[in-house]
Amino acid sequence: MPAVSDAEDTAVRAKQIPEAAVARLAVYLRILSGLAEQGTTAVSSEELSAAAGVNSAKLRKDLSYLGSYGTRGVGYEVQVLVSQIERILGLTRQHRVAVVGIGNLGHALANYGGFPGRGFPVEALFDLDPDLIGVPVGGLPVSHMDDIPRVCSEREISVGIIATPPTAAQSVCDRLVAGGVQCILNFAPVVLQVPAHVEVRKVDLAVELQILSFHVARRADSAASAGSAGENQGNAGLPGTGGAADNGSGGRNGAGTDGGLGMVVR
Repeated sequence: MPAVSDAEDTAVRAKQIPEAAVARLAVYLRILSGLAEQGTTAVSSEELSAAAGVNSAKLRKDLSYLGSYGTRGVGYEVQVLVSQIERILGLTRQHRVAVVGIGNLGHALANYGGFPGRGFPVEALFDLDPDLIGVPVGGLPVSHMDDIPRVCSEREISVGIIATPPTAAQSVCDRLVAGGVQCILNFAPVVLQVPAHVEVRKVDLAVELQILSFHVARRADSAASAGSAGENQGNAGLPGTGGAADNGSGGRNGAGTDGGLGMVVR
């Protein structure tokens, strides 16, 4: 049997991990990195699951995708878990980032100091405003959007962040793809069409607030129903008022092919 390299083993494991587990692994990594900075060498599944807000069984299942198993009475070695999660998330090398749209949000993203330390240095900024072109933001001069393909190619940008109005988002997306960008984080409230090899994550803050509103309203309705049921307890013949809540699966955009053109709607 031919030997299996670490890279091949990591690629196989990565394909087996559900997307929801990937999101949790990123949370575990943030917590573990903080523990490592504090000098903590080991952590139990109960401690880590409590910090991450998941149950310990789910955490152990997530970590089993890494091939990592804790030691009874000791727990998990913090630095080992950090290394395993970084490898599975592709964080063993840096991903250069471009921010497009230097308004309030884009300006904040360009100045955010947490990106470089986590392997995502911001290497390019773009906007259309002539008053911004050439002006340094976070130490980088802002370039014109027309230069996106050239600059992204020259600086080997792999992640593009779109923080533009929705009307400009698709055009910006096309230019990023033309510049070789493979991953896009989209803050514009619009669905993008991209080639199948480009990964898009959408962050719609208004939608997230609406989802939170739904959960608050559902809890209020549940409390009201419970109070009504208590008042009716003992009254024979009265129909029950409770119904099972529907836990929707929102939070992720569906992706499908578009008209056989080799494009994916995300």
